[in-house]
Amino acid sequence: MAGERKPGLLVIGNVTERMMERFKAEFTVHELFRQPDRDAFIAAHAPEIEAVATDGHWGVPPELMAALPNLRIISSFGVGYDAIDAKAAAARGIVVTHTPDVLNDEVANTAIMLWLAVARRLVVMDNWARSGRWEREGAPALTHSVQGRRVGILGLGRIGETIARRAEAFDARVSYHSRAPKDVPWSYAATPVELARGTEVLFVITPGGAETRHLVNADVIEALGPEGILVNVSRGSVVDEAALIDALQRGALGGAGLDVFEKEPHIPDALKAMENVVLTPHIGSATVETRQAMGDLTCDNLSSFFRDGTVLTPVPECRGIARIAARTLA
Repeated sequence: MAGERKPGLLVIGNVTERMMERFKAEFTVHELFRQPDRDAFIAAHAPEIEAVATDGHWGVPPELMAALPNLRIISSFGVGYDAIDAKAAAARGIVVTHTPDVLNDEVANTAIMLWLAVARRLVVMDNWARSGRWEREGAPALTHSVQGRRVGILGLGRIGETIARRAEAFDARVSYHSRAPKDVPWSYAATPVELARGTEVLFVITPGGAETRHLVNADVIEALGPEGILVNVSRGSVVDEAALIDALQRGALGGAGLDVFEKEPHIPDALKAMENVVLTPHIGSATVETRQAMGDLTCDNLSSFFRDGTVLTPVPECRGIARIAARTLA
């Protein structure tokens, strides 16, 4: 209806043009990062803000959430939400949503890509071909096959299960560790160390946050062994980066494929210098198609909430306070 008041939406971080068009059609949009004095802006406009659109990197700082008295929903772009205190939000009746499922395939594909690139030394082989070393020195050293390997999944959620199924295409023998055994056809390991000890390739795909910080520590890395490969597509905080570098430098770990890092976008020079490490700049879900689906779901959660009070994909901490809609939005 013309002249109808639109809810106030605070946008934290960057969004696509497609997302912004939807936001502006339904909300009075305030872009936090465009404010010359963010604190003054919040002090002046806090009562107007009923919704926040953010992402897994920026989240919502606790002091900002506390400053928004009428906040009702936080819609986060991404599956990880460790930068949002979802328990505190739920205690206030604030619904937090994220974008699971739509990125499962792409993140799993990235994980498999990193495994293959490390095992077959793709970056080294590309350089060998481009630099002229093939002509000067002949064929490079042989690599190891990826076929029939013992593969471990640390964190058997939606993406972890997708990685496991991808790995089975290479005749992998899959095992996993999660908080509790699941009804799946793969072997359960009681601890991360036990999982690493029984595998040759360890995929890390757990949530981030304080509970999983340095879950992959020196003991886990040592258990994986000098022929083992570590692939991290979860959060940089899950792996003890110093212990990882030390193991790689000593030859106690065979190689690593890393899409995430402890202090992004900073990557330690030691990792950059290693030929048995493949590095990507947190691109797990970074395709046009997947990012569009994530953006659409971010918007759909907001639209649904302000239309009839339902959301499509609340985070687990908020399921008890959220009315969940059928996923029928375009």
